[in-house]
Amino acid sequence: MTSLATTTPPDMETLKAQLTEHRLAQYIRLSGGAPIPIAGAIYWAALAWVGTFSDLQGWAAIAFPLSGAIFPLALIFAKILKCNFMKDKSAIGDVLLPTLISMLLFWPMLFMAGKSASPELIVPILAIGMSLHWPVIGWGYARTTLYTAHAVIRAVVVTYIWFTFPEHMLTLLPLSVALIYIATVIAIYVDVARLKSKPSFTLKRV
Repeated sequence: MTSLATTTPPDMETLKAQLTEHRLAQYIRLSGGAPIPIAGAIYWAALAWVGTFSDLQGWAAIAFPLSGAIFPLALIFAKILKCNFMKDKSAIGDVLLPTLISMLLFWPMLFMAGKSASPELIVPILAIGMSLHWPVIGWGYARTTLYTAHAVIRAVVVTYIWFTFPEHMLTLLPLSVALIYIATVIAIYVDVARLKSKPSFTLKRV
């Protein structure tokens, strides 16, 4: 039996290339996890509709529990689109749980904002907080730039609306997040289709 201490480690560049290939293959295989942002778009569009007739307290009372419907909705779309990300096995799958846990840590800030002198802060905190895991998910798919762009654009747009149109924060703000989700899903499908059409493409770090 060969000792781990005497095993010759693989060349670092070769190892990185193999890992990138594995991540990119998963991205193509799962269409970039599209069912999840599709579900996210529906969630935020629903909140934009709720904002047309509800005050902040009523909006939050719906937004918080309704967020629990995103994952089940994503599973439905995964079945429809034949993209079962739950059953897909990956060498980097272990990173998903700590990534999601780190994202969920923003929830205490929501509750603190609700009890503060500025409870309206729950809207941008929710809008930005639910995108904190996107850069890491993007790395997992070897598409760091695309997924990070979603999170950054989302943060910038939410901040802009918050300061410029505060009277429309329950409608325009969630609607903008829904549209960013839709644009991201389109970008993912276009990118996946491009990669599928070029089976001999050269892997690049992104």
